[in-house]
Amino acid sequence: MRIIAGPCQHETLYKSLEIAEHCQEICDKYGVEYYFKASYDKANRSHVDNTRGVGLHDTIKDFLQMEESLGVKILTDVHEVDHIQYLKDVVKVLQIPAFLCRQTDLIQAACETDCIVNIKKGQFMSPMDIEGILSKTTKAKQVWITERGTSFGYGRLINDFTGMYDILCDLHDDFVYDVTHSVQQPGGTTTGGNRDYVPGLARAGAALGISSFFLEVHPEPDYAPSDGANMLDINDFEWVVKDITNISKYVIG
Repeated sequence: MRIIAGPCQHETLYKSLEIAEHCQEICDKYGVEYYFKASYDKANRSHVDNTRGVGLHDTIKDFLQMEESLGVKILTDVHEVDHIQYLKDVVKVLQIPAFLCRQTDLIQAACETDCIVNIKKGQFMSPMDIEGILSKTTKAKQVWITERGTSFGYGRLINDFTGMYDILCDLHDDFVYDVTHSVQQPGGTTTGGNRDYVPGLARAGAALGISSFFLEVHPEPDYAPSDGANMLDINDFEWVVKDITNISKYVIG
């Protein structure tokens, strides 16, 4: 099993170290492969006044220190082709955001590195559309496809488990279920959400046979600079991991 977990934005080195160390310890306890995630720039915020992040170069310095201190594998999302040259030797996974999942130049540039490339499936896409995205990834070392909810009218996402199963059957371990973004409520000047749905949806994903999960976590999610409403409180992280690993043992073996 694999878990990608961390805050929405990289805020400070101290906070990211605190979160990564906590998640790493729990994942080690339950025999789960762990990747830390955080964004250096949330370039797709709902409003121009919303906080975007620390920035590329300051975050890279902190990521390098985290790798040296904890030996943790890091995932971050990239919005610009030009940024890839700075990140490719720092992080383990380059992530293509959902809103950019059809950007051919960005995907192909990421795939020309030695990084794993994680592509978020756009909220506007059907499971069948994944084939077109994968056609752009032929040079990649490894590609993950992440489900993060599907638009259902205005201001709501649904979790299409039949669609997820179709992708899972094709991709197996390279399919990732982003539970926390799947409970977002898009719209307005700040995206809303409901973290109360996260544990149940994670258990449902494990029961379906999913073995890779994406969970945004934070020690104070209500005060996080972005995505606070859908982020899991870090104090709840262990029992969610325990539940999904126990279910996975019965389903996958």
